[in-house]
Amino acid sequence: MINVGFGPNIVLGVFIILAVLGLYFLRTIKYDLSRDIDIFFTTLGLIYSSIIIIHGWRLDPILLFGQILIIITILAIGWENIRLRGLLSKNNNQYTDK
Repeated sequence: MINVGFGPNIVLGVFIILAVLGLYFLRTIKYDLSRDIDIFFTTLGLIYSSIIIIHGWRLDPILLFGQILIIITILAIGWENIRLRGLLSKNNNQYTDK
């Protein structure tokens, strides 16, 4: 049975969709920051968000809170990873320009 009702699971799922699509479109904005593995993580994020949207109504409040904490942690780690990619790219360009 598919029961999609508006709740915190929809907000969480849409937030994840926006985050992983941002990772995917990083390829078009700054190609030197993107990696080939980003497509794999985007696919996993889209699958995960669709599961949260479709079956999130079954989550108890404590399970939903756990999912929110996991997603915040993963997004913070991903943000830091992209920042470090930028620093690495800038550092590599500095040495190749000489």
